[in-house]
Amino acid sequence: MTGRVTLVGGGPGAEHLMTVGALRALADADVVLYDRLSPHERLSELAPRALLINVGKLPGHHPVSQKGIELLLVDHARAGCHVVRLKGGDPYVFGRGSEEVIACRAAGIPVEVIPGVTSAISVPAAAGIPLTHRGVSKLFTVVSGHAPLSEEELQHLAALGGTIVVLMGVGTLPHLAAGLRRHGAAADLPVAIIERGYSNGQKTTISNLAEVVTDATRAGVAAPAVLVVGEVVRLADSGDLVAAGVIHSAELMTEGL
Repeated sequence: MTGRVTLVGGGPGAEHLMTVGALRALADADVVLYDRLSPHERLSELAPRALLINVGKLPGHHPVSQKGIELLLVDHARAGCHVVRLKGGDPYVFGRGSEEVIACRAAGIPVEVIPGVTSAISVPAAAGIPLTHRGVSKLFTVVSGHAPLSEEELQHLAALGGTIVVLMGVGTLPHLAAGLRRHGAAADLPVAIIERGYSNGQKTTISNLAEVVTDATRAGVAAPAVLVVGEVVRLADSGDLVAAGVIHSAELMTEGL
């Protein structure tokens, strides 16, 4: 008897932000393949009868390849198991979830996707930063910073306005900041870098496009982190920043919008 696969979005890493559907899937799982940034600290309790397999990837180090993950999903499901693929954030937001769905369907394996709270929205919120605000920003764009953006993409981003959210963007931050400025974004446009959202080590660094690379180096910024570029950064709750952040340009919090 063929089993099935459930792709589960685990949210930004905090267990209390997992959905009811996610918890039910884990409780019913025979096998769980989990990522490094998923909420996996209590997996043995949340999935009490499941075989737990760590397939997490580190920057530049992938012990299990994407193809290998897909083969594990298919093989365990063919053995009759309910396989849960636990991912950080949402499976369809830079999570390669669609690739895994395609692989399962190609193998004739039933597959369901349970959405998760994406870090693109939740991590800025943890630092008190809304992505939209009446009279300030009426749109936001979510970008992968895994690889440098092209000149055309940078030009479009700079012209679009609103709020820019960058995931996996620490390594390409110099390219992004210089590119946005090159295509007309203001040097004093606020930038926030929120590291390790929803963890005890959460830290927020506030700067602007002209100085963010220097400030990030000084603050020792490291992945995982979410970058927010835009005027909404000025709305960040000062209490959150005092508790968890490095503020370089204090005037960002005091200037009028």
